[in-house]
Amino acid sequence: MRHSDPDERWLGAVVHAAFFLLLGSSFVRFLTRDAGGARTGWVVALFAVFCLLYVLGRFLAPAPPSGSPPTRRHLVWLGSVSAVWVVLLALAPSATWCAMPLLFAGLHALPPRIAVPVAAVLTVLVVASQVRVAEGALNPNMVIAPPAVAAVATAVMVHLQRQGARQRVLIEDLVHTRHNLAVTERRAGVLAERQRLAAEIHDTVAQGLSSQRMLLQAAGRVWLTDPDAAREHVHRAAEITSRSLAEARRFVHDLAPADLADDTLPGALAVLAERESGPGLTVEFRLDGEPGRLPERVEAALLRIAQGALANVREHAAATRAALTLTCLDDQISLDVADNGRGFEADSSRASSGPPDSARGHGLPAMGIRAAQVGGTLTVESTPGEGTVVSAAIPLAPLASVPLLPSTTPKEPVL
Repeated sequence: MRHSDPDERWLGAVVHAAFFLLLGSSFVRFLTRDAGGARTGWVVALFAVFCLLYVLGRFLAPAPPSGSPPTRRHLVWLGSVSAVWVVLLALAPSATWCAMPLLFAGLHALPPRIAVPVAAVLTVLVVASQVRVAEGALNPNMVIAPPAVAAVATAVMVHLQRQGARQRVLIEDLVHTRHNLAVTERRAGVLAERQRLAAEIHDTVAQGLSSQRMLLQAAGRVWLTDPDAAREHVHRAAEITSRSLAEARRFVHDLAPADLADDTLPGALAVLAERESGPGLTVEFRLDGEPGRLPERVEAALLRIAQGALANVREHAAATRAALTLTCLDDQISLDVADNGRGFEADSSRASSGPPDSARGHGLPAMGIRAAQVGGTLTVESTPGEGTVVSAAIPLAPLASVPLLPSTTPKEPVL
């Protein structure tokens, strides 16, 4: 669909008005100075045909959009109206200056390699017509003025065509770039949402399923020898199932964790510590300072980091004690999760904001991503046989994202 340009409409209106004004003045000049004889009727008819062809071309053979090749219909119209003008010029030199609006009205749609020679031919015809009707000594302006005016008009026309072509290229590049940017942003949004869901699934559903499996396995081992203990294990597995279902429903809707729905961050961390404590593992929560009211995203990130760290303690550390410490300072809030488990080589647990790989698992990378999303950092400090400390530090003022690298100096677990 062709979109009309206001500037093109304005220029077209000026060109058409100039054509009809010059055509009218040429016709009046012919009637007042050159009329008479047998050819008068033919000239009048040619003036009428010339005017009619020009008007019909406006509706039946409009010029193509800027930058598009001329249509066959437009070329036929241009050839017809030019031929009539040449015949009219031979019979009535008064029609000489109708060539100028004709030049702009028709030739601007032609490529420069065609428009320039045609303009030169029209100019030669104009000069020849002026010389033919000249009286007395030849006026140099009759020979110099038409080529000069035609040269200026043609140069302006070619310049506008080339400038329009360059603008069209720039616009196409801009549209292409904008399309690529939209595709990139859409892909980034998809990857970010996929990353969010992966982290949420790991911190909620996957951990819940892991706990359920352990409890059900424990219930299976004592099903015949200790039915009461088996029922207790099954009851706890059912509670974890209900809690995991609630968490899944909330993260599908991108809501805060269920533990934060009706509680503060310290309260939610205390509940988490109590919930993770059980046979073989004691989790203690400590609060240092008063956190005040924190943004929901910060609270959710810290709670999810605590859940992920405790899940690692329960599944991999073989620890008997763990400490969950929330420290509130003037400029930042930090969360430390320490255990007395088997530990590991710290350089093998790089906290990364990139996608997790199969060798490293999803826990530590997901925690690093959560810390980075709220402008914080995550460090993992561990030594084989001496336990592990996972620390998340989040500034209370917005900070730019920084590389997430694990510390290489082990910290004594605060147990």
